[in-house]
Amino acid sequence: MNLLGGEIMKILQVSHHSYTQTARGGGVLEYVRNISERLAKRHDVTVYATNPRRDLPRCEVINEVRVERFRRWAPNRAYFFSFEMLLRLRKAEFDVVHGHCYQAFPMHFSVLAKRKKFVVSTHFHGVGHSVFRNSLIRLFRPFGEETLRVADKVVAVSEYEKSLLSDQFRLGSSKVVVIPCGVDFGEFEGLKKRKRGFRSVLYVGRLESYKGVQFLIEVLPRLDDDIVLEIVGKGVLRPVLEKRARKLNVLGKVKFYQDLSRRELLQKFVDADVFLLPSRYEAYSMAVAEALVAGTPCIVGNASALKEWIDNRTCFGLDFPISMVNLSKLIEFVLDNRIHKEVVSKKWIGRKIVDWNDVVKKLEDVYCH
Repeated sequence: MNLLGGEIMKILQVSHHSYTQTARGGGVLEYVRNISERLAKRHDVTVYATNPRRDLPRCEVINEVRVERFRRWAPNRAYFFSFEMLLRLRKAEFDVVHGHCYQAFPMHFSVLAKRKKFVVSTHFHGVGHSVFRNSLIRLFRPFGEETLRVADKVVAVSEYEKSLLSDQFRLGSSKVVVIPCGVDFGEFEGLKKRKRGFRSVLYVGRLESYKGVQFLIEVLPRLDDDIVLEIVGKGVLRPVLEKRARKLNVLGKVKFYQDLSRRELLQKFVDADVFLLPSRYEAYSMAVAEALVAGTPCIVGNASALKEWIDNRTCFGLDFPISMVNLSKLIEFVLDNRIHKEVVSKKWIGRKIVDWNDVVKKLEDVYCH
């Protein structure tokens, strides 16, 4: 098949996540799901995924995407080693193979499949978030260097990620192409901010210390009584956050949510008065993108790819080390200025934030050339 001829391509996406109809997870899972379902409208798309539960079928078709699942070994939600997937990839043959996530074995196994074009999306931000995960960075180094060397193209989701890959793996600028994550703008149609009797400070993400969610608990005693912290996500830090909120006597001002439907989550973005992500390490942040599309001003850590969002009009930077005085003043400044939601969304839509359909068009161009 001539990939330049505009014909139907046989495409394989390789992911360490489980891939189901309803599962929601981190950025990589959402990325793979969104590009696969859109590519499947024009091409023959298969996803190789891992299988964390015995009740998931070995094979099924989801929204025109053929999904094959393989048993995995993932202690501490790391490695995602699958011998079954490795064997299957050795027999696979596709026009395009696209592997995802540097810090999991499936991306590196994807090099084994026969293909005309090999593309990887690393979702790489340079460090692990614990001693254990930092050890994974070192473990994957030999695999990573070879995988990136063999790849025809490496897709980065931000200029920050591209610079990291270029510096750490000595990749030429022509080999790494920046294609940001997308947003489905249609999902926000019909959503309007509701009056709820309080001002909302919103956090959406994993409950882990590197994300900085703990600072939002610490700052609450400094904020006005009508301000409520809404935390959406799961993670090992939740009992620690609850215990600290109780000790600071602000537990009544914190609302925890998890397993929200997609519509419920987007409504949270729309209802919020300010979105906060005081994280040190992000390759892009789909949560920030969705908050801005919803018209909600943001405060983010002045580090990693989050720097690319800071304009000090709709998205504000928070320096490290984080000061509770500075954080409280910045929250108060954003809330008091009441930045109009239309001003926020118009600033970003079609510029740094693009629709998933545009992302897929750019990926098709990478696949074909």
